[in-house]
Amino acid sequence: MKETGKGNWNPGDFSEHEVEVPEFLTQRQGEDGYRNGQNGDPYQIPPLPEDKELPPPEKPVSKKQRNRVYGRVAYMFSAMFLALVGYMAYFQISLSDELKANPNNTKAEEQKQYVVRGSIYSADGEVLAGTDVDADGNETRIYPYGSTFAHVVGYTTNGKSGIEAMYNSDLLTSNTSIVDQVGKGVNNEKVRGDSLILTLDTRLQQAASTALGAYRGAVVVMEPDTGAVLAMVSHPDFDPNAMEEQWEYLIAEDAHSPLLNRATQGLYPPGSTFKILTALEYIQEHEAGNDYENYTFQCDGYITQNDVTIQCYDGEVHGYENLQQSFQHSCNTSFANIGLQLDLDKFGDLCEKFLFNGDLPTLMPYSSSQFVLNSNSSYGDIMTTSIGQGDTLVSPFHMALIVSTIANDGVMMYPYFVQRVENTEGVEVNETKPIEYKRIISAQEADILKSYMQSVVEGGTGSYLWNDSYTVAGKTGSAEYEVNGNTGQEAEYSTHSWFVGFSNVEDPDIVVSVIAEDGGTGSAAAVPIAKAVFDAYYNNQW
Repeated sequence: MKETGKGNWNPGDFSEHEVEVPEFLTQRQGEDGYRNGQNGDPYQIPPLPEDKELPPPEKPVSKKQRNRVYGRVAYMFSAMFLALVGYMAYFQISLSDELKANPNNTKAEEQKQYVVRGSIYSADGEVLAGTDVDADGNETRIYPYGSTFAHVVGYTTNGKSGIEAMYNSDLLTSNTSIVDQVGKGVNNEKVRGDSLILTLDTRLQQAASTALGAYRGAVVVMEPDTGAVLAMVSHPDFDPNAMEEQWEYLIAEDAHSPLLNRATQGLYPPGSTFKILTALEYIQEHEAGNDYENYTFQCDGYITQNDVTIQCYDGEVHGYENLQQSFQHSCNTSFANIGLQLDLDKFGDLCEKFLFNGDLPTLMPYSSSQFVLNSNSSYGDIMTTSIGQGDTLVSPFHMALIVSTIANDGVMMYPYFVQRVENTEGVEVNETKPIEYKRIISAQEADILKSYMQSVVEGGTGSYLWNDSYTVAGKTGSAEYEVNGNTGQEAEYSTHSWFVGFSNVEDPDIVVSVIAEDGGTGSAAAVPIAKAVFDAYYNNQW
């Protein structure tokens, strides 16, 4: 190639040189038959496709349309933000206590290296749990009342239970003054955790424990209008000061489950205490024109439907009765007859309103009560369930909630055990306010049941509770159960003794729920236990 000058070239300069044609240009280009470089033909470009009609130009988006799109996006992000805020509020209000009480929550346990576990006090100022620290910094959890508060206050050795578990985070949190925290830090000492002031009263707790005595069972005492739990006893019990030494015995199969809190975790057939709900369902189905007042029944001591026979206790014959008299006498035959007349689906709905087959509003570990009647149930199941037998099971704590609802004009309150949390200097950190859980029945329906329950004490199975110092309304129960169920042996039966009721009927003060295992009739064991609790309450000038 000739150089023609910088930046200039002459096309003719290539005429005397061969130009190497790239191989890809000598290959077939599609199916048009063109070849290039092989037959001397000049390189030809395949024809372009025919022109196609272009789509019309899009109309410009108006400002209004753009604003509509922006608005939708803004609404979407606002909804997402509100959902996030709602969840955080739900987390803080509804789940925080549950998460704090969760034994798998290790965050609080990390505080143990900085905080000495706080103390627990009764409502009357007694120490129920505290931590001693020796000269070497070794900590020992002390329970001055031993077994008296064992189940409700709980323990911290070999795991945690009761209030010790429920409020673990609070007890390992210190809201003491900055001066104290700095001073402890300088001296490389731990600060004291916050203290719990409970609703439990030592006098009532001791009275309930003494009255229950050698019976296996439970006693629950609470205020119906606030939900404050004043006493919770379970027998057999244990000494939380000696958990390590007694652990093997406590978990032995023949020890009768002393670690089980029978007040909340024990499930029993309710016996005749369940007639409260059977009567209520009949009243609700016959409220129009007060038709329930027209109920009558002739008690001959037994009733038979198909091949099922229900008898009154000890074969007693009550004769002619209306609804209130049937309740007052705890007449099994009359209530079996009532059960056969009920709308069982509505009956199931009523029981679920009272929290059967569901959750109880508490962080204290509990067993869910059960009610299994439905429209397909047999005559036998209907009749036995209506008198509190069959497959129905309930805990003493749950029965206390049911009776509290009646005493509180149909409103169930959230039960609680802690009045307030204080720092080590006695300054209040937070306080529990009574909160309404929900209205379950009308005030008028509650008043009807109050009068029925009062008649039980004035002239029925709870007459031992009648006195001049205070009024009581209640219901006794005798819950029969098979001792050797599913063993293939001939059936043997025993009877649990129940009482549920409240005092100062016109303006109820306390609710008492009692179960004495194998105690016989309600009037034989549970009623005297309840009387000891009522007496302790009023003799101490509450």
